[in-house]
Amino acid sequence: MKQPQVVVDFTRLSIPEKIDFFNNILGHLVGNPIYTNPDISLADVQLSVDNLVLATLAAHDGSRVNTSLMHDAEAIAEKNFRILAAYVQRIAEGDLSKILSSGFHVSQLQVVIQKPLLAIKDGPNSGSIIFVAKSVDKAGAYIWQYYEGETPPATDAEWITAGHSTSATFQVNGLTKAKVYQFRFAAITITGTTDFSAPVSKIVL
Repeated sequence: MKQPQVVVDFTRLSIPEKIDFFNNILGHLVGNPIYTNPDISLADVQLSVDNLVLATLAAHDGSRVNTSLMHDAEAIAEKNFRILAAYVQRIAEGDLSKILSSGFHVSQLQVVIQKPLLAIKDGPNSGSIIFVAKSVDKAGAYIWQYYEGETPPATDAEWITAGHSTSATFQVNGLTKAKVYQFRFAAITITGTTDFSAPVSKIVL
């Protein structure tokens, strides 16, 4: 799984929002026992935020000079917090709790997508399908079953066994084109036969 990462999403904030965010970060870092030796002095970072506040207030007069000075102060503060973000990432070493303790935001963790137990693919010919199952540990063989209908049958006896195989794939031919079928499988292991998988429905082409 991909490790959580510090994100510098503050670059998308408005200047007033950045000021609030920056002050929140500093509130989390000052006195934090995890981050005792930052690559840039927290006092210098605080000064850059204070200068941004003053420059923003001055820019309220609408003059080009003061507006330009405000953006210069914004760039300096952003640079300082990028340095802090890199420092936090290095010290935290992917530890989610440590990153969150800094006040910085964390990238969304990559979700491990579980492979479905069973997928049904179109076969090479009309009226054929291919079972593709997730391999079962220590399986010696697989049982492949199907049923024609839009919903699974009421009893197990109505399922038709298409065959057995030693691999986790199996092709079935001769099904009725344009009909909806239900498909399932079970594995035969050294401890017995597993439960059948949840049915998967598919229109046969």
